[in-house]
Amino acid sequence: MERGEWDNQTVLMEFLLLGLGDAHEFQTPFFLLCLTIYTVTMVENILIIVLVVTDPHLHTPMYFFLVNLSSLETCYSSTILPRLLASFLTGDRTISVQGCMAQFFFYGTFATSECYLLAVTSYDRYLAICQPLLYASLMNWKVCLQTVAGSWVAGLLISTGITSFISHQRFCGPSAIDHFFCEEAPLLELSCSDTGMIRILIIILSFPDIVFPFLFTLASYVCIIAAILRIPSSTGRHKAFSTCSSHFTMVIVFYGTLIIVYMLPRTAPLRQLNKMFFFFYTVLTLLINPLIYSLRNREVKGALRCCDTRRSLFHHLLIYAESRLHMELVLDDYPYRQTVELQAGEMEFKVSKGLILLQGPVTVASIVFIQFE
Repeated sequence: MERGEWDNQTVLMEFLLLGLGDAHEFQTPFFLLCLTIYTVTMVENILIIVLVVTDPHLHTPMYFFLVNLSSLETCYSSTILPRLLASFLTGDRTISVQGCMAQFFFYGTFATSECYLLAVTSYDRYLAICQPLLYASLMNWKVCLQTVAGSWVAGLLISTGITSFISHQRFCGPSAIDHFFCEEAPLLELSCSDTGMIRILIIILSFPDIVFPFLFTLASYVCIIAAILRIPSSTGRHKAFSTCSSHFTMVIVFYGTLIIVYMLPRTAPLRQLNKMFFFFYTVLTLLINPLIYSLRNREVKGALRCCDTRRSLFHHLLIYAESRLHMELVLDDYPYRQTVELQAGEMEFKVSKGLILLQGPVTVASIVFIQFE
């Protein structure tokens, strides 16, 4: 469009989010549904964070990544649902251009960061099952912090680039966004600028944004499944798969809905269906994911119930071996990479694993070397 034609256009200062539909009789049920989802999602994720932070038995790389995923999803849900709830409650569905860009920026940041965090967590499970002898050295706390920080920074940088280009578009009407939040495709439909270059840029950035993390996650689970299938006993296969089943389920739910919402054509007959899939992807998965995590947490709570028995065993072993530098102990289902404070008479001992040797690729049946510090 020529500059003279631009000058005759009215530059939009705000958008109208059409939401999930115009039927007023459904506004109250939608409000109650979204309020329930948001409340339960926040409570679930906060409980997971508190549980992992306060319980020393869960201070492992896997649960460190889980805390970051829960923190991310807490922020993710707060980007979309409060604005949607406010529109249901007040009937005001307008949003300023600046507010729309801010919502799109945070949505993009958290969505991209989740792709990378899922990839990092899949790598953690790959090392635990396929490279158990190297796990402690390769997945140390320095690596954990670097990979998590890198995931957040990657999401921030990619979202900053895309949001910057979209914010420089000229929006001149119509003002209605046929969606319940500010998302890339409906925003570009309102632009009266040339969107050819920005669409090419978005396609290019989709590779480091989604494609590369997805392929990395997929490759990790191909190796994991292949290693599990090589375990001769069904009990061993079950134990190995249980260490990554919750994460694997979450990956399927996340990428399954993501592929559907971005591959589904945005034609007029399918727009309402597209919004329904987006609602599942951006809202319902945030409710489902903590439930998936809690399945794993129940296993951890079961292990914690056995903690008193194990501490009693450690107490007697410490009294027997308190003059030795290290000792060898065989335990099944022992949570690896733990630090336990124990009392042996008048003396306090700090027990930690110096080395973990596994029988095959199964992480839950291990020969443990314990050092006294």
